[in-house]
Amino acid sequence: MKVINDVVEWLVQTGLLSVLAIFLLKQLKPVLDNKAQHSSTEQSKALWTLLEQVADMAVTSLVNQDKSGREKFDEASMIVNDVMRKQGYRLDSQVIHTAVQSAYEKSELTPTVKIKKEDK
Repeated sequence: MKVINDVVEWLVQTGLLSVLAIFLLKQLKPVLDNKAQHSSTEQSKALWTLLEQVADMAVTSLVNQDKSGREKFDEASMIVNDVMRKQGYRLDSQVIHTAVQSAYEKSELTPTVKIKKEDK
């Protein structure tokens, strides 16, 4: 036990312990930063997936209602905003509109307009 105490005391007195600690921190910082960035990316992916699912459900629920396209879009945006706020997420309206528009375009239940090219 005395030998261990002597070694630790020697490391502290010579400053080697400080140098070793600084070296380890410099080596670990990129690893920790990478982990934090990866975690942030995964959270963003999960949030976007949730947003897409909510937007898909909102668009699907409004397909057969007797309203104009703009009214359906606005109502779907409100539904998505309310659901996301209840989940604890406050999103910009532009992000919500983008998700609703994407859901509308992906939905097989919504009508699509095909433009015919006239032969000249």
